[in-house]
Amino acid sequence: MKYTCSIDIDKPIEEVIRLFDNPDNLKYWQPGLLSYEHISGTPGQPGARAKLHYKMGKRDIEMIETVVKRDLPHEFTGTYETNGVVNISKNIFEPINEKRTRYTSEQEFKLSGFMKIMGWLMPGSFQKESDKYLKQFKEFVESK
Repeated sequence: MKYTCSIDIDKPIEEVIRLFDNPDNLKYWQPGLLSYEHISGTPGQPGARAKLHYKMGKRDIEMIETVVKRDLPHEFTGTYETNGVVNISKNIFEPINEKRTRYTSEQEFKLSGFMKIMGWLMPGSFQKESDKYLKQFKEFVESK
């Protein structure tokens, strides 16, 4: 399953990247995030791995992030793996002008087991969640 979503943020690209590139800020726009723990590699660089722990409703979800590409301020790509899900997330940042930035998120999900059934039954729920995170990120950045 693949899809793309984007949002325009009323801040310069330098500020958007500064806030995006700090894992301490994740909790402000991903409210279900309980912890972010660096595991290996140079933090934020290709090959680096981190463990993310989320509370989503009644479920505890632990996933492993692996940085695939870091070409900021233009692109940050990572894989996010948990039971039955491999998510390849490509984040692209483009200046619209000196005061606005377009944030585009290209998502690819590879599902197995029970999650494959969920993806087939509710494909829109994945994009809805991505759109929610983009909106929350926009609100966080614009509040700074």
